[in-house]
Amino acid sequence: MLVFALSCAALLCVTAAWPALGDQGNHFTSEGESEVVRSAAIKRLLEVFGMEDPPAVHGHKQPPQYMLDLYNTVADVDGVTKDPYLLEGNTVRSFFDKLRSEQVEFKFNLSTVPRTEKVLMAELHLFKLRPQASLTFSRHHFCQVSVYQLLDSGKTNSTQAKKLLSSRLIPVHSTGWEVFAVTQAVRSWMADEGSNLGLYVVVRTLGESQTDLKLIRFASGRHHHLSKHPMLVLFTDDGRRSAALESTNAHEAIANSFLPQTPTSVKSSRTARSLDYGEEEGWSKSCQRLPLYVDFEEIGWSGWIVSPRGYNAYHCKGSCSFPLGQNMRPTNHATVQSIINALKLIRGIETPCCVPDKLFSINLLYFDDDENVVLKQYNDMVAGSCGCH
Repeated sequence: MLVFALSCAALLCVTAAWPALGDQGNHFTSEGESEVVRSAAIKRLLEVFGMEDPPAVHGHKQPPQYMLDLYNTVADVDGVTKDPYLLEGNTVRSFFDKLRSEQVEFKFNLSTVPRTEKVLMAELHLFKLRPQASLTFSRHHFCQVSVYQLLDSGKTNSTQAKKLLSSRLIPVHSTGWEVFAVTQAVRSWMADEGSNLGLYVVVRTLGESQTDLKLIRFASGRHHHLSKHPMLVLFTDDGRRSAALESTNAHEAIANSFLPQTPTSVKSSRTARSLDYGEEEGWSKSCQRLPLYVDFEEIGWSGWIVSPRGYNAYHCKGSCSFPLGQNMRPTNHATVQSIINALKLIRGIETPCCVPDKLFSINLLYFDDDENVVLKQYNDMVAGSCGCH
């Protein structure tokens, strides 16, 4: 895992600094060769983010407020995970109703969800509208709202044609988002795409069998603002999550690192590049963490990534010379290797390497090819501290 993280950091370094390297003209014999390498680097970077191709850019569409709030809950302004236990799985996807029906029937296209992802939880989000003025003095204070999975598109009114997924009481005079668990339905749709006939909502007054849609009304995709459209939220795990979760407080761990650290905030990728490449010759400082800012706009990804605009991956640089003090966070193996090197007992034994010894995840909020908003967490993307290994 550590080797992968290091190769990832190196790739990000090359990609983020591409314009500067290209201007120098010392690394490529021709513009054509430069473009080939750039293309290969971008392709490899997409693989790190679990994609084959970058999603299509659909303009400046507003993401659902729920997804923005969720991102701000689990990530800081740079996208670094606040607490890995906050998110259910490592991927959250949002889908708008494709039927754009008036109220009671909803359908969501899940074709963009890879079949390899494990469905952990699925929720139907419906925005309850304010009751009509004529119902202000209604004798009903609560109504029962039930959500069904449609089993036969030709028998929507038959008990045999739908399966109850969730049912509860809702205050008639309330307004705002109501959330219903629909995990069973989504799992069946993922197993058999043809069984996805949608969801059906039934509202009943207490003690009565008839449906009364006048008491409780939900916003529809046809007559209401996008911010209130019916939405399916899907929590999944794509199998890329590390077996061992990171520290529950990444920033505290970074702040408590024994090694000298640079400030967390980097104003621009150009500043980060000057720090990274400005003192290559004669570098003799001890192992430490230095900035490595990845700017998604420079890579050409700003059109489909909502947040963050970029992030500081950091990189490790410096010497691991004998003797290795505890401030260099050496492993026992590194300590022994440094001794063998210093005593020159065996020819060809180098000094230990300065590498990340603590890695943290970042979160991306982005639009997929079908204009759905996705929140995805990627492990081992930020060097939290460095040590001699």
